Amino acid sequence: MTPGLTDANTKGQTIATICARGGSKGLPGKNTRLFAGKPLIVHSIEQARACPAIDAIVVSTDDVVIADIARAAGALVPYLRPAELASDTAAKLPVIEHLVRHLESDGQSIARIVDLQPTSPLRVAQDISQALNACPDMPLTVSVREAQDNPYFNMLERDSDGRLSLCKGQGSTRRQDSPEVYALNGSIYVWQRAALAQAAIEGLWSVALGIYLMPHWKSVDIDDLDDFEYAEWLYHRYKLNKGSGT
Repeated sequence: MTPGLTDANTKGQTIATICARGGSKGLPGKNTRLFAGKPLIVHSIEQARACPAIDAIVVSTDDVVIADIARAAGALVPYLRPAELASDTAAKLPVIEHLVRHLESDGQSIARIVDLQPTSPLRVAQDISQALNACPDMPLTVSVREAQDNPYFNMLERDSDGRLSLCKGQGSTRRQDSPEVYALNGSIYVWQRAALAQAAIEGLWSVALGIYLMPHWKSVDIDDLDDFEYAEWLYHRYKLNKGSGT
């Protein structure tokens, strides 16, 4: 049995998964880079550990250094990810499904999977708990932010003649009159087990989803050095290191 996981039960467990490759073109070594004094991935692990509904935190990585840091922070790393799931072109959903199937083959009963993006360190444990409770009957709940651009108001695309027009609708004179639209921020995905299995084959949009709305400042996704430094500035501005900012 995988250390740290309890015996299988009829209800099934809620686990947090964190997928962290060793390679990164935008910011090499970003998952182990010190963010506010800790390796970046440790922030997501600690947030999950502070969420009472999560039974275990499991990391999928191809990198020995990331694996060692994750274990020291209290996460499980049952194996190093196979090369075919660790390339730049490997899709994330098959990686999560591979990890969950491995745990199930070890006798675990898993009901929900909370996938946490390690490059989204500005969430807090309360966000994870609220996302878990936001849409409990939906196959998938995703964290979003209000979109800064709106296809009904100011987003354009070219038609077959090369002319620019609004992506959707006939245009509104005021942004407030346009339908609300959201952008995925990548921070939190709450999967029901069957929905993950389906989406790993058919894609994310093959399942019905609900949303958990997060503010813009918590929605920074670190891809390059500018993102990293901006996220650190926000971290200290909202005093997350002192437990506030929730």
